Amino acid sequence: MLFHISIDADHPRRVATVLAEIWGGAALPFPAVIDGGWIAMAGDAYNTAVEVYPRGTELFESDEGAFGAIGMNGRRTSTHFAMATPLAAEAVMAIAEREGWPIRYFKRGGVFGVLEMWIEGTCMIEVLTAEMQQEYLDAFTIPNWKGFLETAGMAAAA
Repeated sequence: MLFHISIDADHPRRVATVLAEIWGGAALPFPAVIDGGWIAMAGDAYNTAVEVYPRGTELFESDEGAFGAIGMNGRRTSTHFAMATPLAAEAVMAIAEREGWPIRYFKRGGVFGVLEMWIEGTCMIEVLTAEMQQEYLDAFTIPNWKGFLETAGMAAAA
């Protein structure tokens, strides 16, 4: 199962708004990765979402978790996805290590865990074990994201 995917676009707010409209969900600012990012949230049972970053955004690995930047080296992308796994974290980490791909555990916003795995060292995917999946489903909702934006002093309306 995929929980969310990210893309880049010339007009992130517009793209997120249209996608949210198709779902009957909500489009909200998403500065978690890069300023100017927006997210379309379906509001469904799986908290399905599409993160939309400004065109040219590239994701990079860091000790604090992935971050976005524009115009660095062109070898990376903003595209990533979060996927479920029935495997334990140790098994996923062993696979990544076997392939020579960087992998680390992070707690996003202090509320849900992900294994941040970098395919070939350049493209991030977030892998969620059963426990992490439940944390994600409990935390990554439209009301919770609106609450985060309000706490951060940001407008929640598209």
